[in-house]
Amino acid sequence: MSTLLITHPSFVEHDTGPGHPERPDRMRAIDKVLSHELFNGLKRETAPLREDVEAQIALAHPSAYLEWVKSARPGPGEEPVRLDPDTVLSPTSWEPALRAVGAGLMAVDRVFDANSGVKNVFAQIRPCGHHAERERAMGFCIFSNVAIAGLYARKAYGAERIAVVDFDVHHGNGTQDVFWSDRNLYFGSTHQMPLYPGTGALNETGVGNIWNAPLRPGDGGEPFKEAFEARILPALRSFSPDLVLISAGFDAHRDDPLANLQLTEPDFGWATAKIAEVAEKHAGGRLVSMLEGGYNLAALARSVAVHVNVLMDAAR
Repeated sequence: MSTLLITHPSFVEHDTGPGHPERPDRMRAIDKVLSHELFNGLKRETAPLREDVEAQIALAHPSAYLEWVKSARPGPGEEPVRLDPDTVLSPTSWEPALRAVGAGLMAVDRVFDANSGVKNVFAQIRPCGHHAERERAMGFCIFSNVAIAGLYARKAYGAERIAVVDFDVHHGNGTQDVFWSDRNLYFGSTHQMPLYPGTGALNETGVGNIWNAPLRPGDGGEPFKEAFEARILPALRSFSPDLVLISAGFDAHRDDPLANLQLTEPDFGWATAKIAEVAEKHAGGRLVSMLEGGYNLAALARSVAVHVNVLMDAAR
């Protein structure tokens, strides 16, 4: 069994404009580190542009929202539009947005295919997705990539209990919004608070399926691990998921410019290993990780390298 990397050259074409932290160079930095011989054992596939992608987007977003985004698209040579103050839709953003969703769908297909040889997946994508609510683009995110992937697993493979663990420094309000009222969908999040988007308090519990673990500015690895051990992991184990997904944001790194947590690469590796252990015990090892934030290029590349290396170890 092996780890699959899914990405696509079009992800650098999502043009967010000068000075935007969610920039194409993020893909190039990850491409460079994952080209090292240490990652020769990765399987690699390109994120598809699927004919059914809009039908799968509808699992998490109403058709009116999808049509609104489509109608907002600028044509070739036109100025980019902003779906919210931070979320840019350029003339070349539509294909990457659809392929980001398609990467999650492909990842689910591979981990549920007994003949694929794939145990877990890292989807190196942009635009990211965990801030996109059912009817609202925000925080660099257009579609709720990880939530769509989880709901697709239910629809296509009968996976009843879907879990998303989010260790991005910003709370995944979009995933929470999509999962809020379904007891068979688990969402667990560590994040800095107070911080954008202002959600993620302990008392936001949905129907008993939402597990937020806010951290204080300046917190480092030990409080992060304590939050995982005390809140995220016990609830995840009790939930006994059929599929585990990770919203893999690396902006909780101490070098990241957008927040104030103090995590380092080994902290991300530790969390990845703990989540993989739960996936192995309860979900046959089925684990899909999808890239979210991380805006210091060097820290992002190093953190992804550790994250993917742990996934590779878990797949062996």
